[in-house]
Formats: sequence, structure tokens, C-alpha cells
Amino acid sequence: MPGDFDAGIIQTDFDRLALLSRDSWDHNSHYGDFLLKHIPQNCESALEIGCGMGAFARLMAKRAGRVLALDLSPQMIQIARERSREYANIDFRVANILEWEFPAGQFDCITSIATLHHLPMEEMLTKMKGALKANGTLLVLDLFQGEGLPDVVRSALAVIVSPILKLLKTGRVRLSRAEREAWAEHGQRDVYLTLSQVRKKQQKVLVDHLSRTGGGSSNGGGILPRRSAAAAFRRSTDS
Repeated sequence: MPGDFDAGIIQTDFDRLALLSRDSWDHNSHYGDFLLKHIPQNCESALEIGCGMGAFARLMAKRAGRVLALDLSPQMIQIARERSREYANIDFRVANILEWEFPAGQFDCITSIATLHHLPMEEMLTKMKGALKANGTLLVLDLFQGEGLPDVVRSALAVIVSPILKLLKTGRVRLSRAEREAWAEHGQRDVYLTLSQVRKKQQKVLVDHLSRTGGGSSNGGGILPRRSAAAAFRRSTDS
């Protein structure tokens, strides 16, 4: 079930992936501009949950006074720190987000990219909502399980489009064999909600406190029936 979180397994998976990865670009990078344009002006404090090797944290750091970037994987955080030495306003920390204490009303912007599908979504949305300042923005990008023929067609198209995009961005068409094997093993343990299920959880947790300011979806970039969706929410001043 989505949200059956085993910190040890996930940490091991992403420590392994961190040591194998050569690129900072993947299909989630497609949403970078969408996410960045929803970062509030005069953003003093930002939080990223599941920062990986720090690519988006570095983009946020150009628009925010301070960025706190958390990840479960020590190897990911080590690489993130190495690649971000010129960014004095990023604080990278190893943390199990389910055990981390969210400070109330602390952040102007909170971002989660391809992380929530590992976690109990309602619990995490509630915690993130509470950690936002009034008028703060929550940015979520994650994978969901495709439903019906339209998603099957989009997944088929992605088989053609994704290698082209990867070639343009990284100079290679596909991951190394070791990377593919590592992602395949990790993927066997991943379970995704459908988009309709995700929307129901968002409606339950966020509807009375945050207003949706933007969103979109596209194919997740592989042959599996998974797609990516991005959404931006703003916390009201009286919640």
C-alpha cells in the first residue's frame, strides 16, 4: 500500500542510486519552471522534503533567503553538499521526515518532489500545511498510477519522447545498466495512488486551509503506466 514506509529499505535504495547516478536531470526536471514560478516573492525561508542530490534546492536558493533541504539518504546529502558548495544559504540535513519535528508556521515555501508516494500522504500534507506561514506556498510534484486508455496512450508516447529529451539534456539516451537495475529493484517496492485518489486526499486535508494556484500532469517518462503531476497550493491568512 502507498505510505507503507520502510526507512531502512528506502535509504539503502537511494544510497545505492546516489553512488551510481551521473546526471542531475530526469523527467521530474521538466516541471522545474512550473515549480519555480510559484515560489513566493520575498521568500525568506524554504523547505524541501526529499531533496536528493540538491538540484532543485539550488534553484530555490536563488529565490529564497534560506533553504533547508532534507533527505533520508546520507549518500544523497553528501553529493548535494559537494555540488552546492557555493550556496551558503542551503542547509542540507539527513532526516527521516516521519520523525522530524515540523516547526509551526515557519516556511514561506515547502516543496516535495517525487517523495510523497513513499509516505502516508494525509499525515504528510497535514504536517506540511501546519509548517507554512500565512500566504505560504506548498509545491508538490509526484508520481501517480495511470487510469484508463488516455494514460496508456500517453505512456506509449513517452517511450518515444523521453529518450529524446534525455539525449538533449544529458548527451545520452538511457541510464547505465547498473542504474537501470537499481531503479528496477526500487520500483518493485513502489506503489502509487491514482490521480483521483490523490485528489481525494488533497481535498480532505487541504481544502479548508490552502487554495490551489496551479497544476498540471504529464507522463512519468517510462514504459510503466505512471505519470507525474505537479500542484501549487497557497495557505490562507486566516487558517
